[in-house]
Amino acid sequence: MNAAPRSASATARFGEGFLTDVWYVVGLASDFRPGKLARRRFLGEPLMLGRSPKGEIFALRDICPHRAAPLSAGRFRTEDSGVETVECPYHGWRFGRDGGCTAIPSLVDDQAMDVNRIRVRRYPAVESQGLVFVWAGSDPKAEPDRPPPAFPGVVGGAPKIVDRMVFDSHIDHAVVGLMDPAHGPYVHQQWWWRSSASQHEKAKRFEPRELGFSMVRHAPSKNSRAYAVLGGAPQTEITFRLPGLRWEHVTVGARQVLSLTCLTPTETDKTEILQVVWSDHPAFLILRPFIRAAARAFLRQDAAMVDLQKDGLAHDPTLLWIDDADRQAKWYQQLKREWAASRREGRPFRNPIEAATLRWRS
Repeated sequence: MNAAPRSASATARFGEGFLTDVWYVVGLASDFRPGKLARRRFLGEPLMLGRSPKGEIFALRDICPHRAAPLSAGRFRTEDSGVETVECPYHGWRFGRDGGCTAIPSLVDDQAMDVNRIRVRRYPAVESQGLVFVWAGSDPKAEPDRPPPAFPGVVGGAPKIVDRMVFDSHIDHAVVGLMDPAHGPYVHQQWWWRSSASQHEKAKRFEPRELGFSMVRHAPSKNSRAYAVLGGAPQTEITFRLPGLRWEHVTVGARQVLSLTCLTPTETDKTEILQVVWSDHPAFLILRPFIRAAARAFLRQDAAMVDLQKDGLAHDPTLLWIDDADRQAKWYQQLKREWAASRREGRPFRNPIEAATLRWRS
């Protein structure tokens, strides 16, 4: 039995515990309508997300440099040149999608001021597979050095299930709680899933993956009754990738199910959870309301446990993590430390995870 490498408060102090130079998911592409602006919190900062009238996604720091009004409360304008800008609601200062100031209406003709030198921070934003990603760069002027991740199993058109929650916890505790393999029989007790009386020894093979690791493809455990609705012989692979992406890809013959969970920190003690399920399996046509209700119940049970956990974490205890049930939690911390070190030292990331078979009861 080994102590966790960091206590709760120490984790929060470690650069706020937020990784930079990575892509975070901030929503579905369908969340953002043309000509509309949205205000979000992102790694403790105000973020304006918008889709221009022409349909392009972009993101800026949501503070006008003049008098600090939120740009998201403004509106789009199209300049005579055809350039689309965002107009601040306070004094009408206008900014392009690149963050550069294009106009200050209060200036008169003979007042010399180079408005082109005024900027708000631009966050690179892209759409991919129906998701919107924002790049959290350590250098505000640098462009992303890699594309956002691509997920297997985005099939069947629009998502079949979308659920959202805010966990009142640091992203580290949210990530570790969702990847924990041993809490299921206690936190998720339903007749259609499993009970604390139905536990078996598990042995699962894990391998390193890009910026993370996978529980390699295998048949689901016999006491996981929820997979029975898929029929056939399901095979599943569960993958975690920095900074907070976890997905389960299930195949049943040629049919697929992808359940993706995206964790994005908004504050030190708040983490947005976006859960999206795609599938071309006919079960999602027949049993969609049941499956949606089950998915929502799971996420809310996890949130309730995280909320309970806060009482203990407030006392800054040393956390005892054991092998093998808590090995994934240790891997997560190792991945974070290596990522931060690789960026600090200007070298390639070296995945510290080695292939292993882990055993636990659940």
